[in-house]
Amino acid sequence: MKVLVTGGLGFIGSETVVALLEAGHEPIVVDNLCNSKIGVIDRIETITGVRIPFIQADCRDKEAMDKIFSSYQIDGVIHFAGLKAVGESVKLPLKYYENNLLSTLVLIQAMEEHGCHNLVFSSSATVYGDPGELPLKETTPLGTTTNPYGETKKMIERILTDYAHVHPEFNIALLRYFNPIGAHPSGLLGEDPRGIPNNLLPYVAQVAIGRRDHLNVFGDDYPTPDGTCIRDYIHVLDLAEGHVATLNKLNENPGLVIYNLGTGKGTSVFEVIKAFEKASGVKVPYVVAPRRSGDVTANYANVDKAEKELHWKAKRSVEDACRDAYNFQKANPEGIA
Repeated sequence: MKVLVTGGLGFIGSETVVALLEAGHEPIVVDNLCNSKIGVIDRIETITGVRIPFIQADCRDKEAMDKIFSSYQIDGVIHFAGLKAVGESVKLPLKYYENNLLSTLVLIQAMEEHGCHNLVFSSSATVYGDPGELPLKETTPLGTTTNPYGETKKMIERILTDYAHVHPEFNIALLRYFNPIGAHPSGLLGEDPRGIPNNLLPYVAQVAIGRRDHLNVFGDDYPTPDGTCIRDYIHVLDLAEGHVATLNKLNENPGLVIYNLGTGKGTSVFEVIKAFEKASGVKVPYVVAPRRSGDVTANYANVDKAEKELHWKAKRSVEDACRDAYNFQKANPEGIA
């Protein structure tokens, strides 16, 4: 399949491009480079031997999107493009609503006009809010989201669901990711945030190589076995392979489908730190800080549906992800050039 990957030079997007190439697909990447680096294209080529077609454009630009669909016979789209920093979304809600919603609306319009009917949407477990019961199933009622970033994901899910109801020719997969971590084992691709990392593992890795003094653990008084928050951490390579499996599912013309992509197992912040220290051989200094507003106590997936319908299962461990993240950070102490 010829697959348009929006935001395809980002953390999850770039790993998915590699997985698509390895599965024999032809990815075309569009990215506005607001939170990614152009050098990722060279690194994808080093790993796969393929120079991917790349268009620097914003998905909100209707003219640019029309031009892409006119230039390539696109069979399906994986939509990663969007702003994703939870804390920033609280401070700049309009920026998040405008960017994330408009980019999706323009994309869907372009797909409809050019006869492309297969879409995989990058959603998030944040749509479940603060869960009343665990593990989370796709049928679990969506909760109250705790930040504008999460609300944009929830709103886009609703838009796509409503759209699918009146466009039965469209096949749309809503993929609810849990917590992607890790890096490509080559050390060439990994999570490379601009500024201070918002996510746990890149922060831990930067502390491990001495780029930052210590890690802040936000709260150790949660009602969990060790007092720290529990999340479902999934290796980014497993997540990327889940996208390839989902594309195969869309070829069956299933209409609208929803899948959790996680491991089905919760891991606490302290357990991640221990796994990282074991994988890297480096002690990670940390300070317990006050809780962050918006953090839920625990969140992990039931992944039975994805295993059954996509024939996909996460197979890499948290320790594998820690080792790969550390190797990426050591090889790229200041990030990707």
